[in-house]
Amino acid sequence: MNWDLLSVLIFYFLLLVVYYRFKDKFENQGFLVLYKTKLGLKLMDKISGKFPRAVKIFSYLGVIVGFLGMAFILYFLIKATLDLILIPGTESALAPVLPGISIPGVPALSFWHWIITIFIAAAIHEFAHGVVARNIKVPIKSSGFAFLGPLLAAFVEPDEMIMEKKSIMKQLSVFAAGPFLNILLGIFVLLIMIFVFTPFLGLIYDSDGISVSGFVLDGAMNESGIVLPFTIVSLDGDEILSLQDFVDETSDMKPGDEVVVGTDKGDYTVTLGSNPENESLPYFGIMGLENNLVLEDNWKFLDPVDGIFDWIQLLLMWLFMISIGIGLFNLLPLGPVDGGRMMYSLALVFFSAKVSKKILLFFSLVCLALIIINMIPWIEKLMSFIWSILILVFGIF
Repeated sequence: MNWDLLSVLIFYFLLLVVYYRFKDKFENQGFLVLYKTKLGLKLMDKISGKFPRAVKIFSYLGVIVGFLGMAFILYFLIKATLDLILIPGTESALAPVLPGISIPGVPALSFWHWIITIFIAAAIHEFAHGVVARNIKVPIKSSGFAFLGPLLAAFVEPDEMIMEKKSIMKQLSVFAAGPFLNILLGIFVLLIMIFVFTPFLGLIYDSDGISVSGFVLDGAMNESGIVLPFTIVSLDGDEILSLQDFVDETSDMKPGDEVVVGTDKGDYTVTLGSNPENESLPYFGIMGLENNLVLEDNWKFLDPVDGIFDWIQLLLMWLFMISIGIGLFNLLPLGPVDGGRMMYSLALVFFSAKVSKKILLFFSLVCLALIIINMIPWIEKLMSFIWSILILVFGIF
């Protein structure tokens, strides 16, 4: 049984039950459903009042990072879209953040990793907005949770009438605070992974091969018929224990070579392709390569909880990716998201409100087109995911 699918089914069923049981407590705004609370408001007041200087420095740094991030994500998305259109086999730069959806090169997002990372990333995002808003004396009316179809979100509701009376710089500092804290969290988690968790894993684990979690379309290994995930243990009979062994062994190979790939699922003979970025280099067409770790003898007593380390590693990886992703996506100059409000506020410095709205509309349409193009490859996968849930439902009943 697919426990992730079952968990998703139960989760959304419970959400529907809660929604219809307490429908009067929800507020509908088109496709958006809000559940307003007062959670965290006192803590926002406390932090903004106790550390006003630190919050102000944070907020102004956020504006700088926010516009740099806006330029980066816009450039990245344009380049990725052109690559997707012009270069065959290129993967989409965007993916829906839903359990069961697998991004090439990384394991599928599990239900519990999804719930935990979305909750943390969304909560700190909105909390940062609230703290900076209180720092500039803008009241927060409410906080809470939001649902846009299957997508989960959080929100804080500042007093917009008072916000509009603040200087452009102060408004920008509020808009940029959420994405900035998401980016800082992502960097912090990455540092934890590099300097704490990875050295710890290196202390207790040894490698006995290379685990592979992803294929490239039309790649050599994909066409071999092997099923993901698998572990490479040899190439042409030579033992492969680590990524370094793999690099050393493949350094003399070239496109067109036939290679016997030994795996935990048997031996497969493949004909190497050409690397899309350098046709003189061989290409296996595999992604998500990691050392396959096993506990060293001195640490075998941890064997009963061995799986927890993989689970935590995946949690940290997803928290890094989702927090950075939410931060950068919110910096897109798109309609009502933070980046759109930043773009409009900046335009007001140089142009009239009428012209500023046209500028925002132009950037919003460009961003929307880029997003739609990048999401097309995922529609089939998303439909497959929904279909599997329906099969599970009918299987139960």
